[in-house]
Amino acid sequence: MYSDKKSVLQLVAVLRAQGVRRVVLCPGSRNVPLVQSFSACRDFECFSVTDERSAGFFAIGLALHRHEPVAVCCTSGSALLNLHPAVCEAFYRQLPLIVVSADRPAAWIGQMDGQTLPQPGVFGTMVRSSVTLPEVHTEEDEWYANRLVNEAVLEAAHHGCGPVHINVPLSEPLFHFSVKQLPEVRFMRRLDMSDGGTALTGFLKEQLPRYSRVMVVTGQMPAGEAAAVAACLPAGKTVWLTEVLGNMPGSSPAIRGFDALLGAVGEEERQALSPDLVVTMGGHIVSKRLKHFLRAVPSLVHWHVAPDGRPADLFGALTTVAEASPLQFARLFSQAGGCLSETYPERWQACAARVPDMQAPYSALYAVRRVMESLPPRCVLHLANSSAVRLAGLFPLPEGAEVHGNRGVNGIEGSVSAAVGYAAVSDRLNFLLTGDLSFFYDMNALWNAHVPARLRIVLLNNGGGAIFHTLPGLDTRGRTGRFVTAVHDTSARGWAESLGWTYRMAADEDALSEALDELTDAGASAPVLLEVRTDAATDAAVWRDFYNRMKEDFRRPDTEDR
Repeated sequence: MYSDKKSVLQLVAVLRAQGVRRVVLCPGSRNVPLVQSFSACRDFECFSVTDERSAGFFAIGLALHRHEPVAVCCTSGSALLNLHPAVCEAFYRQLPLIVVSADRPAAWIGQMDGQTLPQPGVFGTMVRSSVTLPEVHTEEDEWYANRLVNEAVLEAAHHGCGPVHINVPLSEPLFHFSVKQLPEVRFMRRLDMSDGGTALTGFLKEQLPRYSRVMVVTGQMPAGEAAAVAACLPAGKTVWLTEVLGNMPGSSPAIRGFDALLGAVGEEERQALSPDLVVTMGGHIVSKRLKHFLRAVPSLVHWHVAPDGRPADLFGALTTVAEASPLQFARLFSQAGGCLSETYPERWQACAARVPDMQAPYSALYAVRRVMESLPPRCVLHLANSSAVRLAGLFPLPEGAEVHGNRGVNGIEGSVSAAVGYAAVSDRLNFLLTGDLSFFYDMNALWNAHVPARLRIVLLNNGGGAIFHTLPGLDTRGRTGRFVTAVHDTSARGWAESLGWTYRMAADEDALSEALDELTDAGASAPVLLEVRTDAATDAAVWRDFYNRMKEDFRRPDTEDR
């Protein structure tokens, strides 16, 4: 029988699924759930060694015999410290040693409880990965434990080998062994290009025929790489989604308005649009709707393409990491073929065609549409976070435009500075679309000697963080609301004019049209800042009204259905 601790069940089952077959077990009480579960599974060959100092080196000997990962399991407290010499040896000899330590609950560390010390990260730089599993109370906890174990085991044999540490806090009672068999668990595999792509090609040819509804999602990507990927991915066989930061050429078949689409379709249509397999490549994805949509798809399979081989379990369904560049993977993917459905992408294209033009009265949404329509070909567009990047994603780009944004962490800091830095060495017209909080947070970026005349800033100023007015469940009308949205009445006029910039302000449609002509003038002798003044409540109302109208439209049968 196995322990009823779900973190222990995930750990033991994933190690088994990942091919670990030898485990060295040290005595103790806190690690009894681990010892019982390892020893109860006949797929493991278990060895009993009392002294942890010896146990670690004993495990090294086992690892050397077959050149396979070996686990060593110890109890909490100083027992773990006695494994440190073996961990250091494994690190410098590049041996796949998996240290599994039982631990006391975090609340009792440093409270004069027995056999306790801060165990997470205790080996410092001598391990390639150090994770602490959650005590499982929810499905998300169980997913998290599964992911952490998979990531640690994968790292033990990634670009060479080395030790990893998996710390397992365990609360009492410890000695309940009521589970008859280990659960079926997800395990992640990693395939790379070290053999020229032979293994990855074989995997694609074997696995792709199992799926007919395949979706490829390309996140943030440099323009040159995006164009090369676009030339490789097969058209008409897969659903291909991208965003404004994906920099895909306008001629590509990629669907860009999917965020608006997912905000409007009903449950029946969502099921028809759901994929069997989703492949992600590139950087971050902005759309929260897409993430929620895919996380709710039953039995979804996710492959992630990453040059560094790091897992990114964005939808809770990751099974395979392809350690390759997006271009390398796209070439192999297009050659692999498979029984891909043509009706599935047709369904997506038909739904995307029903998304109406973003017509709206004067507001931030209206202003962004007009700015996007006015951008010249081959310009560079920089997008600040929050409203700016989301609003810009609703509209098409001019031919040859290149898009950048700080989506690594998605913070509001540094958007202006990054745009100024890029523009300082660029020979193109550079435009920055930013909200007021992002701009004022970083406006010292304009206070340096490297701001070129080819920089244009469009500042959407509605007196605070208007995006917070659209968050479901957040009431911004009360006293707390003004702190959440950082209400202000600040203008950029004085700052821009003191620096010798050309400053324009627009508060209605006519003023905006007039200012856009100057904004796009390539011959301007100074940087231009266009401050677009709107009302936050109106902006939020226009945004909600647009989605309500879309939902009503999708409730009506389209022309084909009639």
